[in-house]
Amino acid sequence: MNGDKVLVYMDDRLVGTLAEAPDHRIAFEYSDQWQEEGFAVSPFSLPLERKVFVPVGMNFYGLWGVFADSLPDAWGRLLVDRMLQSRGMVPADVTALKRLAIVGDSGMGALTYRPAWDVSHDAVLGDLDDLARRCSALLRHEDAEDPDDLFRLGGSSGGARPKVMTDEWIIKFPASGDMPDMGVMEKKYMDCAASCGINVPETRLLPSRLCNGYFAVRRFDRQDGHRVHMLTAAAILEADWRTASMDYHTLMKMTGILSRGNREDLMQMYRRMCFNVYAHNRDDHAKNFSWIYDRVQDLWHPSPAYDLTYSTTWFGEHTTTVDGNGRDPGEKELIAVGKKAGLGVTVCRKIAGEIREACRAVLWTAGS
Repeated sequence: MNGDKVLVYMDDRLVGTLAEAPDHRIAFEYSDQWQEEGFAVSPFSLPLERKVFVPVGMNFYGLWGVFADSLPDAWGRLLVDRMLQSRGMVPADVTALKRLAIVGDSGMGALTYRPAWDVSHDAVLGDLDDLARRCSALLRHEDAEDPDDLFRLGGSSGGARPKVMTDEWIIKFPASGDMPDMGVMEKKYMDCAASCGINVPETRLLPSRLCNGYFAVRRFDRQDGHRVHMLTAAAILEADWRTASMDYHTLMKMTGILSRGNREDLMQMYRRMCFNVYAHNRDDHAKNFSWIYDRVQDLWHPSPAYDLTYSTTWFGEHTTTVDGNGRDPGEKELIAVGKKAGLGVTVCRKIAGEIREACRAVLWTAGS
């Protein structure tokens, strides 16, 4: 393939072209067809205009955020790097543009990339306990059995925890330092979130001989066999998700703009903020919030919630602050965020109280 240029597609329609400049920033230009019939694939950064868009900085390896969302990180990137090494390549020499070509049509969301590298993403799922064992060996930097098979199953995934992906499901395994029954905890958290009125995808606990089950979540970037265009907050804001770069005020404001003031969408974001605070989910970074594009209404709705579990951070605070408070936000800060978004103090206090009590009853009971 030509390593300096990649074509971007959606539903087999040419969206545009990515080309790498000498300074390694990767420019984008919409195709003529997409200009006539398409939409802005990134609502703030890439309006539907006839121009060449060049990123200002290098937050995403020189890519615009919308395309960086297609790249695997952490676990998926490790699998890609191992695949490259097995082919005698140096991962550090493989550019972001070439990594998009490796993703091809196997990534999350609706965007696909051509010409794709000649690597197969097809694999048989097999025994989950065996997969968990092989993932654990890879994390320990041991020689894993058939690492290319792990790449085919999980090389397009994001997040830190080992996982495999099918057309409809994502199945997670414990990471280094996780408790063996991490899957049970995440299932409990997602069930609790659903009881708090938060939109969550279907989840399951898959049987295991080694633990009490592996957590599985149905993919929401696939609907009725079709790919769904979605973006993380990091992509929309061109924000570095690895640092504490947001406040929930920003998420609420962004939700209002993208949904054109849809009150239910604002309420969803408010509920998620309350849940993250009271459930002690501090890993609430900018890639853990996403929006799905509604082609009929030409607007964006918050995606179902994901990656909800007990978590902390190395700096001991929420990654996304609540009215400026990341260390110990409570009802005062939650209501301040909701009030500024126009939700009303009474309803904000009521929802915060209900979610606080639900978390106490379900997540903080003895033995949880």
